[in-house]
Amino acid sequence: MSEAVREAPRKQRREFRNIHVTELSNYRMPFSAIVSILHRISGFLMFILLPFILYLLQESIRSEISFAHFQGIASHPFSKLVILALVWGYMHHFCAGIRHLVMDTHIGLDKDSARKTSVTVLVISLAVTLLVALKLFGVF
Repeated sequence: MSEAVREAPRKQRREFRNIHVTELSNYRMPFSAIVSILHRISGFLMFILLPFILYLLQESIRSEISFAHFQGIASHPFSKLVILALVWGYMHHFCAGIRHLVMDTHIGLDKDSARKTSVTVLVISLAVTLLVALKLFGVF
């Protein structure tokens, strides 16, 4: 009996190996991983730029003179890029947060739905950011 067990053919197991640093350029992450990483980056971006946001808010509501100062700051091209980065960060964080809340209710956990919702998050956040960029830089 023991000989029969020993001679039984073994199933070939899949080999899982760690990815080396040199192989990172060949590795293709799924959209869900990209959205998850960008969700963390956008949250960090909003946290780091919170003093700038609060300063702009203070300048915009303190007085008429400070509002003129706010307009001067907000009209600078670098400030516009920072504001645009904040808009993208907020929109992406908001859309990805809604996606994660829906996934917490066990909806859309399969691979195909997760890919579709992650692509939707990317498209919506980038489309709204593009619209705000067009308005911010005076195309509209």
